[in-house]
Amino acid sequence: MGLFDSVFKTEQDTTNTMLSPAEAFAAVALVAIAADGYLSEQEGREMTMALARMQLFRSFSTDVMHRLLDQLLGLLKQQGPGKLITLAKASLPEDLRETAFAIATDLVLADGTVTSQEQAFLDDLYRILEIPGDTALQIVEVMTIKNRG
Repeated sequence: MGLFDSVFKTEQDTTNTMLSPAEAFAAVALVAIAADGYLSEQEGREMTMALARMQLFRSFSTDVMHRLLDQLLGLLKQQGPGKLITLAKASLPEDLRETAFAIATDLVLADGTVTSQEQAFLDDLYRILEIPGDTALQIVEVMTIKNRG
């Protein structure tokens, strides 16, 4: 144990963080829009709108949503996308995993271009969330159609 461990939050402290199901879902969406290495205001607004339409976030005021996303952005910067997704998976109910993958896919495809980093992210995400490959492919196909125009 280091001299300053009791004063400053250590990396180990943050890896023991538990997320609520809503936080876990939002974490997946946040990592999706940051998968290309760039996080624009427009992407943030699109993510917030997509989440706000969900029953899971209906009780969240705009203020609460912004605080949640700020907290998750801090975790993303501190721990990186891989650790944040792993943390999210631990708290994401199984029945929301396909939905989280669908929202993540929709957010990645929304700008009309998919980078190699975004493709790799979606490929990793469906495996991490333990979504069957044929289901993941169907989700990607439908979201591609949705974002075509």
